[in-house]
Amino acid sequence: MMYSSRRKPVLYFKEERSCSGDLSAPVHEDKRPPQHMQPPPCPADSQASAADDPSWGPHKLALIIPFRERFEELLVFVPFMHTFLNKKKIRHKIFIVNQMDHYRFNRASLINVGYLESGNDTDYLAMHDVDLLPLNEALDYGFPEDGPFHVASPELHPLYHYKTYVGGILLLTKKHYKMCNGMSNRFWGWGREDDEFYRRLRKAELQLFRPSGITTGYKTFLHIHDSAWRKRDQKRVSAQKQVQHLHNIKSGSRGGLSNLRYSVESRQELSISGAPCTVINTKLECDQDKTPWCLLS
Repeated sequence: MMYSSRRKPVLYFKEERSCSGDLSAPVHEDKRPPQHMQPPPCPADSQASAADDPSWGPHKLALIIPFRERFEELLVFVPFMHTFLNKKKIRHKIFIVNQMDHYRFNRASLINVGYLESGNDTDYLAMHDVDLLPLNEALDYGFPEDGPFHVASPELHPLYHYKTYVGGILLLTKKHYKMCNGMSNRFWGWGREDDEFYRRLRKAELQLFRPSGITTGYKTFLHIHDSAWRKRDQKRVSAQKQVQHLHNIKSGSRGGLSNLRYSVESRQELSISGAPCTVINTKLECDQDKTPWCLLS
């Protein structure tokens, strides 16, 4: 058989209150991240959102982080984003959707899970990579009433500059996300799910908005992923390439929220340097007849 799985399931989170980058277990020297990925000092502002302050507005953001094994980045991301959004008076909840099954990473399905599990008290969501930090406080994380708002636009993202790119950080109302039937569940491994979602936005006739007046260019964000230290799962087999190509062409016709299969093993409320977040320990299911590349040797 070409397909097999040797990945061990991810362990449950344990509460961690430090953003220094140290985990509860010792880290061997040969597994430490490079110096430039060492976490910065903890943000000084860890105040809770002013829930009763009317100046914060009526909307609440579900910040959804598809996640697996990126603990060093997470310890930086949660307190950083909590402080960043508080300064902008954005009501928010941070959801870490932790994939703990044996299958390959599925970013799109985890975002679908985050949408479904984020509760009725949030009315819009941010599909947000854990390794991308906004450095310019002029970036808008407000309610995208008129249409999806791509915060990490091609003109600003440090790596991806093609016109149809909608990855990194994308804001949508929950109504608009449902209109797209969420994201495709067929993209196991890294990449291409964002390009397919761009076609869903067009099919739903949603206008895409991007930042204007931002003068910091490619220095607008800090990208803390090191490709040499942590390689991405970019493997493709011929059947996967063919089916995903056809899926791109027939965007929106082959599932998403409507055929998502998963189970929540547990939910944990954590605090990292005073910043609250919810970890949703999730096991995805895979129809190996339709997408056998969810298991790839």
